[in-house]
Amino acid sequence: MASSTKVTSSNVGGTSLKENRNGWVWGFTPQAESWNGRLAMIGFISVLLIELLSGEGVLHFWNLL
Repeated sequence: MASSTKVTSSNVGGTSLKENRNGWVWGFTPQAESWNGRLAMIGFISVLLIELLSGEGVLHFWNLL
């Protein structure tokens, strides 16, 4: 099975580095945006599942409201 990871070369701070779109890199980078989107999708689905399975909102589920 072939890997479909895109590797590009970029110039950051005067040094050239290879950029992996799935790598964990700190700061405001394209990788951070990818991870932010993935984690937001997991959070959104979790909230929907809590509301569907418990029959009440998330804040009521955790007794915060």
